Amino acid sequence: MKQPNGIGACFGEPKAPFLKVRPVRDARFSVTRLQCRLNGAMSRVVSLPADDAYFLMFYFKDVMHRDVVPGGGESEIRRYRQGSVCLVDLVQGASIRLVSDLDSLAFHLPRALFREVSEFSHAPAATGLRCRRGEIDDVIHNLALALLPLLAKSEKEPGPVLQHIAVAICAHLLHAYPDRANASASRDLSVWQEKAAKDFMIDHWAEDFSFAAAASAANLSEDAFAAAFASVTGQTPEAWLMRYRIGRAKRYLIEEGWSVAKTAASCGYADEARFIEAFREVTGVAPAVWRARWRQ
Repeated sequence: MKQPNGIGACFGEPKAPFLKVRPVRDARFSVTRLQCRLNGAMSRVVSLPADDAYFLMFYFKDVMHRDVVPGGGESEIRRYRQGSVCLVDLVQGASIRLVSDLDSLAFHLPRALFREVSEFSHAPAATGLRCRRGEIDDVIHNLALALLPLLAKSEKEPGPVLQHIAVAICAHLLHAYPDRANASASRDLSVWQEKAAKDFMIDHWAEDFSFAAAASAANLSEDAFAAAFASVTGQTPEAWLMRYRIGRAKRYLIEEGWSVAKTAASCGYADEARFIEAFREVTGVAPAVWRARWRQ
Protein backbone atom coordinates (compact mmCIF):
# COMPACT_ATOMS: atom_id res chain seq x y z
CA MET A 1 0.00 0.00 0.00
CA LYS A 2 1.55 3.30 -1.03
CA GLN A 3 0.95 6.02 1.52
CA PRO A 4 2.36 9.33 0.20
CA ASN A 5 -0.05 11.19 2.48
CA GLY A 6 -0.52 8.61 5.22
CA ILE A 7 -3.71 6.63 5.56
CA GLY A 8 -5.82 9.75 6.03
CA ALA A 9 -6.97 9.82 2.40
CA CYS A 10 -8.85 6.56 2.98
CA PHE A 11 -10.84 8.37 5.68
CA GLY A 12 -11.54 11.41 3.55
CA GLU A 13 -8.84 13.36 5.38
CA PRO A 14 -5.92 13.63 2.90
CA LYS A 15 -4.25 16.41 4.90
CA ALA A 16 -4.31 14.53 8.20
CA PRO A 17 -0.94 14.74 10.04
CA PHE A 18 1.11 11.57 9.69
CA LEU A 19 4.57 10.19 10.42
CA LYS A 20 6.49 7.34 8.86
CA VAL A 21 9.74 5.62 9.71
CA ARG A 22 11.71 2.43 9.06
CA PRO A 23 12.30 1.45 12.70
CA VAL A 24 14.43 -1.66 12.10
CA ARG A 25 15.43 -2.30 8.48
CA ASP A 26 13.24 -2.11 5.38
CA ALA A 27 9.62 -2.33 6.57
CA ARG A 28 7.86 0.98 7.16
CA PHE A 29 5.77 1.99 10.17
CA SER A 30 3.27 4.82 9.75
CA VAL A 31 0.83 6.59 12.06
CA THR A 32 -1.86 9.12 11.11
CA ARG A 33 -3.78 11.50 13.35
CA LEU A 34 -7.44 11.25 12.42
CA GLN A 35 -10.02 13.80 13.53
CA CYS A 36 -12.93 13.10 11.22
CA ARG A 37 -16.03 15.28 11.54
CA LEU A 38 -19.21 14.22 9.78
CA ASN A 39 -20.41 17.84 9.74
CA GLY A 40 -24.07 16.96 9.48
CA ALA A 41 -23.65 13.95 7.20
CA MET A 42 -25.35 10.78 8.35
CA SER A 43 -22.26 8.62 7.81
CA ARG A 44 -19.00 8.15 5.94
CA VAL A 45 -17.75 4.94 4.30
CA VAL A 46 -14.05 4.18 4.77
CA SER A 47 -12.33 1.51 2.66
CA LEU A 48 -8.81 0.19 3.16
CA PRO A 49 -7.29 -1.78 0.25
CA ALA A 50 -5.96 -5.32 0.62
CA ASP A 51 -2.40 -5.43 1.86
CA ASP A 52 0.08 -7.73 3.58
CA ALA A 53 -0.28 -5.70 6.74
CA TYR A 54 -2.31 -5.01 9.86
CA PHE A 55 -4.30 -1.87 10.56
CA LEU A 56 -4.49 -0.63 14.15
CA MET A 57 -6.83 2.10 15.36
CA PHE A 58 -6.63 3.70 18.80
CA TYR A 59 -9.69 5.69 19.92
CA PHE A 60 -9.24 8.87 21.98
CA LYS A 61 -13.02 9.21 22.28
CA ASP A 62 -16.01 6.89 22.01
CA VAL A 63 -17.01 6.25 18.40
CA MET A 64 -19.79 4.40 16.60
CA HIS A 65 -19.29 2.53 13.35
CA ARG A 66 -20.41 -0.59 11.52
CA ASP A 67 -18.55 -3.07 9.32
CA VAL A 68 -19.21 -3.14 5.59
CA VAL A 69 -18.76 -6.70 4.39
CA PRO A 70 -17.92 -7.89 0.86
CA GLY A 71 -21.02 -7.62 -1.30
CA GLY A 72 -22.19 -4.45 0.43
CA GLY A 73 -23.88 -5.89 3.52
CA GLU A 74 -23.41 -4.06 6.82
CA SER A 75 -23.21 -5.20 10.42
CA GLU A 76 -25.07 -3.64 13.32
CA ILE A 77 -23.71 -0.37 14.71
CA ARG A 78 -21.24 -0.98 17.51
CA ARG A 79 -19.65 1.33 20.07
CA TYR A 80 -15.88 1.45 20.48
CA ARG A 81 -14.84 2.91 23.79
CA GLN A 82 -12.38 5.66 24.55
CA GLY A 83 -9.00 4.04 25.24
CA SER A 84 -9.72 0.96 23.14
CA VAL A 85 -8.10 -0.41 20.01
CA CYS A 86 -9.27 -2.10 16.84
CA LEU A 87 -6.76 -4.42 15.13
CA VAL A 88 -7.60 -5.69 11.64
CA ASP A 89 -5.80 -7.95 9.18
CA LEU A 90 -5.76 -6.22 5.79
CA VAL A 91 -5.16 -9.39 3.79
CA GLN A 92 -8.60 -8.91 2.21
CA GLY A 93 -8.94 -5.20 2.86
CA ALA A 94 -11.48 -3.71 5.25
CA SER A 95 -14.41 -1.30 5.13
CA ILE A 96 -16.47 0.48 7.77
CA ARG A 97 -19.22 3.06 7.88
CA LEU A 98 -18.58 5.81 10.42
CA VAL A 99 -21.79 7.03 12.04
CA SER A 100 -20.15 9.42 14.51
CA ASP A 101 -17.14 11.71 14.61
CA LEU A 102 -13.77 10.00 14.95
CA ASP A 103 -10.82 11.06 17.12
CA SER A 104 -8.05 8.51 16.81
CA LEU A 105 -4.60 7.41 15.71
CA ALA A 106 -4.40 5.00 12.77
CA PHE A 107 -1.37 2.73 12.29
CA HIS A 108 -0.31 0.85 9.17
CA LEU A 109 1.85 -2.12 10.22
CA PRO A 110 3.27 -4.43 7.51
CA ARG A 111 3.74 -8.08 8.42
CA ALA A 112 7.38 -7.71 7.42
CA LEU A 113 7.77 -5.15 10.21
CA PHE A 114 6.68 -7.69 12.83
CA ARG A 115 9.20 -10.19 11.50
CA GLU A 116 11.95 -7.57 11.76
CA VAL A 117 10.90 -6.54 15.28
CA SER A 118 10.78 -10.15 16.49
CA GLU A 119 14.35 -10.62 15.27
CA PHE A 120 15.54 -7.29 16.65
CA SER A 121 13.95 -7.43 20.11
CA HIS A 122 12.82 -9.97 22.69
CA ALA A 123 9.30 -10.07 21.21
CA PRO A 124 7.82 -13.47 20.30
CA ALA A 125 8.48 -14.79 16.81
CA ALA A 126 6.01 -13.23 14.39
CA THR A 127 3.34 -15.77 13.41
CA GLY A 128 0.15 -13.72 13.30
CA LEU A 129 -2.02 -11.46 15.41
CA ARG A 130 -5.59 -11.87 16.63
CA CYS A 131 -8.13 -9.45 15.25
CA ARG A 132 -9.22 -7.15 18.08
CA ARG A 133 -12.42 -5.13 18.35
CA GLY A 134 -12.76 -2.54 21.07
CA GLU A 135 -10.03 -3.96 23.32
CA ILE A 136 -9.06 -1.61 26.17
CA ASP A 137 -5.27 -1.27 25.93
CA ASP A 138 -3.45 0.97 28.41
CA VAL A 139 -0.05 0.33 26.81
CA ILE A 140 -1.16 1.56 23.40
CA HIS A 141 -2.95 4.43 25.15
CA ASN A 142 0.30 5.62 26.74
CA LEU A 143 2.27 5.21 23.51
CA ALA A 144 -0.45 7.07 21.58
CA LEU A 145 -0.16 10.00 24.00
CA ALA A 146 3.61 9.99 23.48
CA LEU A 147 3.06 10.25 19.72
CA LEU A 148 0.81 13.31 19.83
CA PRO A 149 3.62 15.87 20.35
CA LEU A 150 5.54 14.33 17.44
CA LEU A 151 2.50 14.55 15.18
CA ALA A 152 1.99 18.18 16.17
CA LYS A 153 5.41 19.09 14.78
CA SER A 154 6.05 19.74 11.12
CA GLU A 155 8.94 17.29 10.68
CA LYS A 156 8.02 14.13 8.82
CA GLU A 157 11.10 12.22 10.06
CA PRO A 158 11.32 12.75 13.84
CA GLY A 159 14.07 10.14 14.12
CA PRO A 160 14.99 7.87 17.04
CA VAL A 161 12.00 8.69 19.26
CA LEU A 162 9.52 7.52 16.63
CA GLN A 163 11.67 4.45 15.92
CA HIS A 164 11.61 3.44 19.58
CA ILE A 165 7.84 3.98 19.87
CA ALA A 166 7.24 1.99 16.67
CA VAL A 167 9.26 -0.97 17.97
CA ALA A 168 7.48 -0.76 21.34
CA ILE A 169 4.05 -0.85 19.67
CA CYS A 170 4.91 -3.85 17.50
CA ALA A 171 6.54 -5.74 20.38
CA HIS A 172 3.51 -5.10 22.59
CA LEU A 173 1.10 -6.38 19.93
CA LEU A 174 3.18 -9.53 19.49
CA HIS A 175 3.15 -10.12 23.25
CA ALA A 176 -0.48 -9.17 23.88
CA TYR A 177 -2.36 -10.48 20.82
CA PRO A 178 -0.73 -13.60 19.39
CA ASP A 179 -3.12 -15.68 17.32
CA ARG A 180 -3.54 -18.57 19.75
CA ALA A 181 -6.61 -19.77 17.89
CA ASN A 182 -4.51 -20.37 14.78
CA ALA A 183 -2.04 -22.41 16.78
CA SER A 184 -4.72 -24.53 18.46
CA ALA A 185 -6.96 -24.79 15.39
CA SER A 186 -9.80 -23.73 17.71
CA ARG A 187 -12.07 -20.73 17.21
CA ASP A 188 -14.80 -21.38 19.73
CA LEU A 189 -15.14 -17.68 20.59
CA SER A 190 -15.64 -15.21 17.77
CA VAL A 191 -14.19 -11.73 17.97
CA TRP A 192 -17.74 -10.37 18.38
CA GLN A 193 -18.58 -12.81 21.19
CA GLU A 194 -15.36 -11.83 22.92
CA LYS A 195 -16.18 -8.14 22.51
CA ALA A 196 -19.73 -8.64 23.80
CA ALA A 197 -18.49 -10.48 26.91
CA LYS A 198 -15.76 -7.94 27.63
CA ASP A 199 -18.16 -5.04 27.06
CA PHE A 200 -20.51 -6.61 29.60
CA MET A 201 -17.69 -7.03 32.14
CA ILE A 202 -16.53 -3.44 31.60
CA ASP A 203 -20.07 -2.10 31.96
CA HIS A 204 -20.36 -3.94 35.31
CA TRP A 205 -16.68 -4.02 36.28
CA ALA A 206 -17.14 -2.68 39.83
CA GLU A 207 -20.17 -4.86 40.59
CA ASP A 208 -20.43 -8.36 42.03
CA PHE A 209 -21.93 -10.05 38.97
CA SER A 210 -22.14 -13.69 37.91
CA PHE A 211 -19.87 -14.78 35.07
CA ALA A 212 -22.90 -16.64 33.75
CA ALA A 213 -24.17 -13.17 32.78
CA ALA A 214 -20.96 -12.47 30.83
CA ALA A 215 -21.35 -15.84 29.13
CA SER A 216 -24.94 -14.98 28.26
CA ALA A 217 -23.74 -11.75 26.62
CA ALA A 218 -21.64 -13.97 24.33
CA ASN A 219 -24.61 -16.34 23.82
CA LEU A 220 -22.76 -19.27 25.39
CA SER A 221 -23.14 -21.47 28.44
CA GLU A 222 -20.91 -20.53 31.36
CA ASP A 223 -18.65 -23.60 30.99
CA ALA A 224 -18.31 -23.22 27.22
CA PHE A 225 -17.59 -19.51 27.59
CA ALA A 226 -14.90 -20.03 30.23
CA ALA A 227 -13.08 -22.63 28.12
CA ALA A 228 -13.34 -20.65 24.87
CA PHE A 229 -12.30 -17.39 26.53
CA ALA A 230 -9.20 -19.00 28.04
CA SER A 231 -8.33 -20.69 24.74
CA VAL A 232 -8.47 -17.43 22.79
CA THR A 233 -7.10 -14.92 25.32
CA GLY A 234 -4.76 -17.08 27.39
CA GLN A 235 -6.51 -16.16 30.65
CA THR A 236 -9.75 -16.92 32.46
CA PRO A 237 -12.59 -14.36 32.52
CA GLU A 238 -11.91 -13.90 36.23
CA ALA A 239 -8.22 -13.13 35.59
CA TRP A 240 -9.10 -10.71 32.77
CA LEU A 241 -11.57 -8.85 34.99
CA MET A 242 -9.04 -8.70 37.84
CA ARG A 243 -6.43 -7.12 35.56
CA TYR A 244 -9.00 -4.62 34.27
CA ARG A 245 -9.97 -3.68 37.83
CA ILE A 246 -6.34 -3.25 38.86
CA GLY A 247 -5.75 -1.06 35.81
CA ARG A 248 -8.59 1.20 36.93
CA ALA A 249 -7.26 1.11 40.49
CA LYS A 250 -3.88 2.42 39.33
CA ARG A 251 -5.57 5.48 37.85
CA TYR A 252 -7.49 6.15 41.06
CA LEU A 253 -4.35 5.81 43.17
CA ILE A 254 -2.30 8.17 41.00
CA GLU A 255 -4.65 10.52 39.17
CA GLU A 256 -7.24 10.90 41.94
CA GLY A 257 -4.95 10.36 44.91
CA TRP A 258 -7.48 8.08 46.57
CA SER A 259 -6.66 5.98 49.63
CA VAL A 260 -6.18 2.25 49.26
CA ALA A 261 -9.43 1.62 51.13
CA LYS A 262 -11.48 3.96 48.90
CA THR A 263 -9.89 2.50 45.77
CA ALA A 264 -10.66 -1.05 46.90
CA ALA A 265 -14.32 -0.24 47.53
CA SER A 266 -14.65 1.61 44.22
CA CYS A 267 -13.11 -1.26 42.26
CA GLY A 268 -15.53 -3.95 43.39
CA TYR A 269 -13.57 -5.52 46.26
CA ALA A 270 -15.47 -6.44 49.39
CA ASP A 271 -12.55 -5.61 51.65
CA GLU A 272 -9.16 -3.93 51.47
CA ALA A 273 -7.18 -7.12 52.11
CA ARG A 274 -8.64 -8.87 49.05
CA PHE A 275 -7.87 -5.84 46.91
CA ILE A 276 -4.25 -5.72 48.12
CA GLU A 277 -3.89 -9.44 47.38
CA ALA A 278 -5.21 -8.96 43.83
CA PHE A 279 -3.06 -5.86 43.26
CA ARG A 280 0.03 -7.75 44.39
CA GLU A 281 -0.84 -10.68 42.12
CA VAL A 282 -0.98 -8.38 39.08
CA THR A 283 1.87 -5.98 39.86
CA GLY A 284 4.08 -7.91 42.27
CA VAL A 285 3.80 -5.27 45.01
CA ALA A 286 1.19 -3.79 47.34
CA PRO A 287 -0.73 -0.67 46.19
CA ALA A 288 1.08 1.67 48.58
CA VAL A 289 4.48 0.42 47.42
CA TRP A 290 3.48 0.68 43.76
CA ARG A 291 2.30 4.29 44.22
CA ALA A 292 5.49 5.27 46.07
CA ARG A 293 7.65 3.82 43.29
CA TRP A 294 5.58 5.53 40.59
CA ARG A 295 6.05 8.91 42.25
CA GLN A 296 9.83 8.58 42.50
